[in-house]
Amino acid sequence: MSKHFTARSRPSPLTRRRFLRNSAATGALAALGPSFLSERALAQDFAGQELNLMIIQPHVAAGERMAAAFNELTGATVNVTSVPYDAVQAQATLDVQSGANQYDVIDYWYPTLGALAEDGVLTDVSEWIERDAGEIVPDDFIPSIYDVYTLHNGSRYGLPYDGDTHVLFWNQAIFDEVGVSAPTTWTEYAEVVRAVTEARGDGGPYGAAMLGFPVPIIIGSSFVNRLAGHGGAFFNQDGSPAMDSQAAMMAAQAMVDVAPHVLPTPLETAFDQALPAFLSGQVAMMEFWTDLGVYAQDPEGSQIVDQWDVGPMPTGGDATEPLAALNAGFGFGVSTGSQKPELAWEFIKFATGQKHGLELLTTTGTGIDPTRVSNLESDEYASFAPKVQEAAQASMTGVLAWPTIPESPRLMERLSDELALMLSGDQDAETAMRNTQAEWERILG
Repeated sequence: MSKHFTARSRPSPLTRRRFLRNSAATGALAALGPSFLSERALAQDFAGQELNLMIIQPHVAAGERMAAAFNELTGATVNVTSVPYDAVQAQATLDVQSGANQYDVIDYWYPTLGALAEDGVLTDVSEWIERDAGEIVPDDFIPSIYDVYTLHNGSRYGLPYDGDTHVLFWNQAIFDEVGVSAPTTWTEYAEVVRAVTEARGDGGPYGAAMLGFPVPIIIGSSFVNRLAGHGGAFFNQDGSPAMDSQAAMMAAQAMVDVAPHVLPTPLETAFDQALPAFLSGQVAMMEFWTDLGVYAQDPEGSQIVDQWDVGPMPTGGDATEPLAALNAGFGFGVSTGSQKPELAWEFIKFATGQKHGLELLTTTGTGIDPTRVSNLESDEYASFAPKVQEAAQASMTGVLAWPTIPESPRLMERLSDELALMLSGDQDAETAMRNTQAEWERILG
């Protein structure tokens, strides 16, 4: 099991002294200037205060950079506490409902927005956004991200921080050796996977790595890529679940078709297994977040520099235009249990600001993808990662967002459970989706 799902939470206080010991890249964050902070924060009215940030483990490097730069600008210390992907909602809710009130800022996964808002965990920041619009520049957020990440029942509960979509990466050197081309349909994708795996011999590359670890953000992303590619949706126009639609059935079957030929085994493949496999040339293809291209071009951690390429996700069924799935994706919100909501809000404005976001986008290892139009289209981003920037721009032209209603976490858990049973061979694709449909209908009443 990936360390991203098992490691214990541990606070990392970032002080001015620790900041001065950090890398030059970290120092560059503070050099970006004071944008997106209030005059009060810049006057160091919060100096000496502490703030507690709950953040997912892949965001820790970015979180520490943010904390150090914020400390340099404001004098406030930010304690960074990492939690597994699938524990944020539960830990944030327990923190508030138990009265512990340990955390001030929550790094929330956007499909949990409705549940966190309804459970009274996230603060309604609608008025603060309006008040501080000149500092925040909300119109700069990518339209397909802003509402989905922050809006519930007409109120906003945070600001977007990490804009995540999947695109298709491939190893062109492997493709050339085997004599295949980048697939444009899911049928072609399955053919390429089989061709590469069958040609591998002893120790050769597999056709792909398929993220199948049985938590919604991992196995669910693989399914939703195919659901979007087949022109499907989570719900019908009348609001009823669409998990028994033809597109959903075809999406599930597309996973089954390649499972025997991908990196063993899909149910054990998460971030920690897939990333090194692609970077070391062990797999020819991988559906992944756009920042994979930054890792792939980094000679310190990649063996495939200049050997990879990236493009839109394949299509299937009657669909002819690629549609990106808005997989993962995170926002920062103020916990209702915070005793320092104004300081928490200052940190969120800084962390989601244009200048800071651009620095994170152009720093290897942060795992951050664009949330702002200005950053997505910037010359700096294009120069730093030209292939990634082009793919990210294309993926944001149309997206399939995950549901954010209060029941969404339970819905996605049930979907993940059924998909896991399907990949384990305990049921076929049709049964998995019919069971999912029945469970969704039960949960939604």
